[in-house]
Amino acid sequence: MTVPSTCLGLPIILASASPRRRELLREAGISFEVVVSDASEPLKGEDESCADYARRVAELKARPVAIRHPGRLTLGADTIVVVDNQVLGKPADADEAGEMLRRLSGRAHQVMTGVALLCVAATGEAWVDSRVAETRVVFHDLTPTQIDDYVASGEPLDKAGSYGIQGLGGRLVAGYDGSYTNVVGLPMETVMGMLTERRNVTV
Repeated sequence: MTVPSTCLGLPIILASASPRRRELLREAGISFEVVVSDASEPLKGEDESCADYARRVAELKARPVAIRHPGRLTLGADTIVVVDNQVLGKPADADEAGEMLRRLSGRAHQVMTGVALLCVAATGEAWVDSRVAETRVVFHDLTPTQIDDYVASGEPLDKAGSYGIQGLGGRLVAGYDGSYTNVVGLPMETVMGMLTERRNVTV
């Protein structure tokens, strides 16, 4: 469908409660307001790729917000950590956080963020642009004390894969290849490209 003209402007709606995503949008100078999505995250399908899963969840998060705000451009996102083709979500507790960090220690993993821009027209038709950004991250070899101290800080407990590169978890990272902001939680290169393309659409 043709992108509704109202979907080309700002402010956009961020369908996320993440303070990290809010911070990244502010730093980029993007006007936005927050409407937290009430969508629950589904399980990954057995034959579904990790990238397709991240994309699907991002769309699921954005869609109910877009439906409630017709004619508005809504941004949804979902960040996952992938190792051995398995998705590591947020840890349930400190023990699980420690297990995840031991699994990531001394090796590479992928951070994938699904990004979805949705707009629902007054007619009920929905326009969507969804993409996935991927960054390869390598961890240092972590000692048991390093893992225990990091878990005790409390930082891993609300982070996918049990670490935050922008915080104390940055000390665990030996290097990365790709978007830094993707690892933080929102690939701004991808988001800015999507928004720029929308402004260039003729309606």
